[in-house]
Amino acid sequence: MIRLFADAVPHLLSIHLSITRESKWRYRMKKINLRELYPDVYTTDFLVDVTEEVMEAIRAAERAEAAYDRRMYRYKAHYSLDCDNGIENAVLLKPQTPEMVLEEKQFQEQVYAAVMKLPEKQAKRIYARYYLGMTVNEIAEVEGVDPSRVRDSIRRGLKQLGKYF
Repeated sequence: MIRLFADAVPHLLSIHLSITRESKWRYRMKKINLRELYPDVYTTDFLVDVTEEVMEAIRAAERAEAAYDRRMYRYKAHYSLDCDNGIENAVLLKPQTPEMVLEEKQFQEQVYAAVMKLPEKQAKRIYARYYLGMTVNEIAEVEGVDPSRVRDSIRRGLKQLGKYF
């Protein structure tokens, strides 16, 4: 068995060298450790083969993130929370995980479905106010009614939505 394996090694080595020497070989695989990319998900080393294009995309994202962190540090964006421009908040906030994004999307769908169960006027007014970003005065002007009626209608609709949740 050992003799058979020893005879096969030079042949396998020559195949490997011929493949890697070819200029047409486009898909040389690189190994990455998923634990380094996703430390919250992977607690042990998990090596995966990826193409050079994927590896370059990962490196570009890492370089962009490092540049962003350097910019935050250089412009002292981490020193105060009293500023209104929100730069320091980016330092404090963690990016959303895919689970968080999915939960948020499902919640938005539930809220939208609940809004559509309201009476037509309330649903249209709440939709215009919170989904389209119109002010109460703009809604009242479009509908040709007093702004207090729109305000009360929205308030009653939100109260009804509170019962759903």
